[in-house]
Amino acid sequence: MNSIAQDKIDKIKAVVLDIDGVLTDGKLGYSAADEIKFFNVLDGHGIKMAQRSGLLVGVLSGRKCVANRKRAEELGLSFFYEGSKDKKATFSQLLQEHNLTGEECLCIGDDIVDIPMLRSAGIGVTVADALEYMSLYCDFRTVRGGGCGAVREVLDWLLQRQGKWEKLMERYVR
Repeated sequence: MNSIAQDKIDKIKAVVLDIDGVLTDGKLGYSAADEIKFFNVLDGHGIKMAQRSGLLVGVLSGRKCVANRKRAEELGLSFFYEGSKDKKATFSQLLQEHNLTGEECLCIGDDIVDIPMLRSAGIGVTVADALEYMSLYCDFRTVRGGGCGAVREVLDWLLQRQGKWEKLMERYVR
């Protein structure tokens, strides 16, 4: 993490998240109505803090599911792309629609379908429990696993390195 150049960190304006295996632990459960997923509240609060700092935070997911849409709505995500069978094309669409460049994005993924967006991002991150070879396509690997606070770990690091942490913490420690 600390080997990433500060100029790359300073350029980040948006955080792009995969869902399954990043915001969740990757397990899928099925009910009569829809998939059942478990999201980590640490990640959710980290997303809200990042949004308060001025960062765009959203999702680019290969799956479609009501649980994903519900969580995205609860968090008030800046963007939400689901059902993407070509994450490279959808990432390009996201960049165009939000007037961003790849180097202005930090992307977090966990599997081979995420490699195109990870390689196109200014900073690419994979989660601790991703397959080993995913490290070849990323700037770093988290300590925490997907669905277990990995997103929060990255967001806390980014907010600290961008100099936004102290102001965000004022509301909690004053």
